[in-house]
Amino acid sequence: MKYLLTHAIEETADRLTEQTAFRFEKDSISYGEFALNVRRLANFLVEQGVAKGDRVGIFRRKGIPSALAVYGIMAAGAAYVPLDPMMPLERLRAIVEDCGIRDLVSENSQVKTLSDLVQDTPLRTLVGLEGESAASLDGASWSQVIDSPDHMPKVCVMEQDLAYIMYTSGSTGQPKGLAHTHYSGLSYATMAAETYGVTNTDKIANHSSLHFDMSTFDYFSGPLGGATTIIISEQCTKFPANMSRLIEDEGITIWYSVPWALIQLLQFGALEKRNLGSLRWVMFGGEPFPSKHLRDLMQALPGARFSNVYGPAEVNQCTYYHLTEPPAIDDDVPIGKIWANADGMVVDERDQLTPSGEVGELLVRTPTMMRGYWARPDLNQKVFHRSLGPGGLEQIYLRTGDLVREDSNGSYVFVGRKDRQVKIRGYRVELDEIEAALCSLEGVMEAAVVSVFDGQATNHVKAAVTLKPGVYLEQADMLAHAKQKIPSYAIPEQIAVVKDFPRTTSGKIDRRELRTIL
Repeated sequence: MKYLLTHAIEETADRLTEQTAFRFEKDSISYGEFALNVRRLANFLVEQGVAKGDRVGIFRRKGIPSALAVYGIMAAGAAYVPLDPMMPLERLRAIVEDCGIRDLVSENSQVKTLSDLVQDTPLRTLVGLEGESAASLDGASWSQVIDSPDHMPKVCVMEQDLAYIMYTSGSTGQPKGLAHTHYSGLSYATMAAETYGVTNTDKIANHSSLHFDMSTFDYFSGPLGGATTIIISEQCTKFPANMSRLIEDEGITIWYSVPWALIQLLQFGALEKRNLGSLRWVMFGGEPFPSKHLRDLMQALPGARFSNVYGPAEVNQCTYYHLTEPPAIDDDVPIGKIWANADGMVVDERDQLTPSGEVGELLVRTPTMMRGYWARPDLNQKVFHRSLGPGGLEQIYLRTGDLVREDSNGSYVFVGRKDRQVKIRGYRVELDEIEAALCSLEGVMEAAVVSVFDGQATNHVKAAVTLKPGVYLEQADMLAHAKQKIPSYAIPEQIAVVKDFPRTTSGKIDRRELRTIL
């Protein structure tokens, strides 16, 4: 019986011991060996003092050790917290402190950042460092982990316990952690594996980074179905022609990414030179896919089935739309209907149900939903809609913040965000967070940030600031400051210095008007 995410690894290892579980470049590991090393890592962490409910960070680049860390941490009874290896030190420190992380799985390439981190933030365990790097930071190597016992540690974990916490941008400039349980994670893995028919004959491309919620399909649904997950390096994702070659060489059968990656593959992936007939399912989500590009891609890959996948990271996924044919140019591609074992409703600003066809906010009730935001009761109070069901029993819905309308076929069509949150290449970005970062720079009086959709595939972030009298700042100085505060994908493309902002009659900055100026 599977009620923990780690059970999928154990059961698949018993059933498909020699099957390749994960492959990264020239390295691969079987399910049997993977399960063995998961147990060893779990025991090592327990020996270091990691206890049930602890949060353990994963601060390293993609690779097989990352996958081992995911399951080893959960097998120890802790929750894994994926950390972007490219994030600024200040943001890393904020997450580590907010989540109470005392243990990290990392690698030698992160030693400089780790050395700066431990000066102010005490850590108990650093796993994955080798040689002089391990000695300088009192870290533990993988060889030490391998010497640990290979039985499953005796830790009482139930399905309602935390499995992982993913951090995303917050509207105040502070990251917020989405706390998922084994129940929500396994519910999603099961639903996704059944919806897309994942089996041991599949090879799944892991394009997304570990700190991006799309990766949970690759890391959870893949092992649940006994598939082989091909981890694509960050370097490879930068070169579409290399990605198409990898799809061909590996015989990838399932692809899941943001539309931007697929558009790059279409335009620069040399598809005419490749045989990508192995692809049976292409899934995309995280942002709208311009229909003209989607149409061209579907025509270039006629043997693959395409699905628009939707769901905030708070619920993993809750709808899908299987395309039966390429869309007409400029057609809206629906996000689909609420999938089985979930429920949804569209409400107006008074939380009243909207008539079919009218725009409203989508609310979702699903077992794949997070437990809540980590240490943020204020946000939890806002994001969850509670109502009484039959017998007076409480029903809890998530407010997605997304505006949708129902089309004539009963599918939802995404209209936009209710707040000022935007997607940049699949990453969720809060415009207010960027403003807070710019305003923290000495000499800046006010900052305003807007997003402009280019009609192709991407939102472009642009900013404007007003300066204190007598202050002069170069754009390069402001960009350098922003890079210390926010992730690279959230950096504005331009920062203009203006004398004053256009304003509404209430005195607020008129960002709609500002968008036409920048």
